[in-house]
Amino acid sequence: MSLFEIKERIDSLVKELNEHNYKYYVLAQPVISDIEFDKKLAELAALEKEYPEYLDPESPTKKVGGDITREFQTVKHKWPMLSLGNTYSEQELKDFDERVHKAIGDNFEYVCELKFDGLSISLTYENGKLLRAVTRGDGTQGDDVTNNAKTIHSIPKIIKGSGFPESFDIRGEVFMHRAAFEKLNNERIENNEMAYANPRNFASGTLKMQDSSEVAKRPLDCFLYFLYTDQRTYTTHWESLETVKKWGFHVCDHTKLCKNIEDVIEFIHYWDEKRFDLSYDIDGIVIKVNNYDQQEELGFTAKSPRWAISYKYKAQEVETILNEVTYQVGRTGAVTPVANLKPVFLAGTTVKRATLHNANEIKRLDLHIGDTVLVEKGGEIIPKVIAVNTAKRSADAQSVIYPDTCPECGSNLIRKEGEAVHYCPNDEGCPPQIVGKMQHFISRKAMNIEGLGQETIETFYNKGFIEHISDLYTLYEKEDLLKQLDRFGEKSIRNMIEGIEKSKQMPFEKVLFGLGIRYVGETVAKKLAAHFKDIDSLMNASFDELISADEIGERIAESLIEYFNEPRHREQIEILRNHGLQFETSGSATVLNSNKLEGKSFIISGVFEKYSRDELKDLIETNGGKILSSISAKLNYLVAGDNMGPSKLEKAVKLQIPVISDEDLMSMLQ
Repeated sequence: MSLFEIKERIDSLVKELNEHNYKYYVLAQPVISDIEFDKKLAELAALEKEYPEYLDPESPTKKVGGDITREFQTVKHKWPMLSLGNTYSEQELKDFDERVHKAIGDNFEYVCELKFDGLSISLTYENGKLLRAVTRGDGTQGDDVTNNAKTIHSIPKIIKGSGFPESFDIRGEVFMHRAAFEKLNNERIENNEMAYANPRNFASGTLKMQDSSEVAKRPLDCFLYFLYTDQRTYTTHWESLETVKKWGFHVCDHTKLCKNIEDVIEFIHYWDEKRFDLSYDIDGIVIKVNNYDQQEELGFTAKSPRWAISYKYKAQEVETILNEVTYQVGRTGAVTPVANLKPVFLAGTTVKRATLHNANEIKRLDLHIGDTVLVEKGGEIIPKVIAVNTAKRSADAQSVIYPDTCPECGSNLIRKEGEAVHYCPNDEGCPPQIVGKMQHFISRKAMNIEGLGQETIETFYNKGFIEHISDLYTLYEKEDLLKQLDRFGEKSIRNMIEGIEKSKQMPFEKVLFGLGIRYVGETVAKKLAAHFKDIDSLMNASFDELISADEIGERIAESLIEYFNEPRHREQIEILRNHGLQFETSGSATVLNSNKLEGKSFIISGVFEKYSRDELKDLIETNGGKILSSISAKLNYLVAGDNMGPSKLEKAVKLQIPVISDEDLMSMLQ
């Protein structure tokens, strides 16, 4: 073949194989066999190796990933990723339109876009190449997931065409098509793995995986919808969307330029009916003022832009039959009832199960087996039963009785006064609790054990290799047995054992959080470690001593006493201590820069332009101040940024607590 023919063949194979990938993963409708696909892929790889000058950056041979990310780096957004105001009401949309008219006059347009139900991402390009991909995070900063984003076929690594700025950010939404989600989820179920609740969760979990080669096996897609640059050369949002399409970015085709609010409402009505015909999930419509100068004139509130709003579709409802009620036991022992339903099509998917929350909900609904129930699917992870059609109830229907014993281990359930949830107290002998506690212990925010995952813990438990947290530290003794398992080679076993050994250096507060004591979250564990210094002082503390610690209330104190009164828990702590885990603080105290904030307490809430919340927290603590976890009369100052929760502000105002900005805080330190 001539060089021209070789380049043509490479281009043809790239185009053909990318199309087959789309049909296989996105549409779940392959048109050629795996063998045929692999042959074509091998031919392409061979040609690219021999003629690297014709290598296409979008070649399917370059979508395999392979980089391992041990810990995602936190990156600050150049332009904050703000949230939008939401509404379910057409009247509120008209009120929004009226405010825009009053502010900028009558000469403006709207751009309407589908509101994708996925994971927000910010892509940074420099000199036409993808430099960085960062998740939304807290709006100010997020996780660097560049290696994983590079495996997504619709995110270009090199921009096509010309005329693009030297540096820019483009925002979008990573998602998974329903057909691909159902195909992969069914495979997980067949392999006795935990299924994901919806495509959004699957997409989110995939993008945060540590191995990008695994990410590449899970087909993600991405729509891009907003351009940020210091060198703005476009006057409207619509113009920028049309331009980025020419650069090779995947922009949704179902976007419309609207002359007035009537056009907007017509667009909303159309997609309310047609959204289930899409291959992916949407939960509303985003409406933006088109002209950039008018956007700047309208400006921002503390939480969101005044030039944009999202209209959210109301939850879908349908009637079906309740076949039975089953019960799930969580890590903390909470027993959650689940309605098993006659399959029914709702909001684009077939629904077989719905949450019933707790015993109070069963009583409120007066549920009977065989009832005709009304099921709603809105923002819930799984649908929920909201009502019963008693007119359709048969005369001999049996009432649903919440069990007295644990469905997993048979222990008598307990329900504390003032709580809606029933608990299984057998945390050392109930299988889902044992597995859940170990999964929590190895998690990133607790002991952060590299080389161990949630599914691995479940496999090890089912094989009888581990029954308690402490058994993780003797896994090295079972190396020969581990090698007999699928996907456990010498390298992966060595990495896992090294990760377990390394975890022995994690500080006391992390170990305490990792134990999974009810109500002892990350912040509470840190407070307890700082106050009591070691596990013995904490285990032997009285109720009065516990509640005297900063931020420790009665409920937490009772939970701690109950936990440490159990001999099996103390036994496990001793075993872990003998393995070398840290059960006392290192003795290093915060080095004070000054005592200007001594005796003053603070809560930090919201998003700040110049600082992260951690930076503000460090400034307060190194100048003698204290950080509290909840608003009470003890609080001296609420440091408020953008996107702060309205309930916190309302409570602070009610208690007459001064609300200050980050600049006010800096002034206090001058």
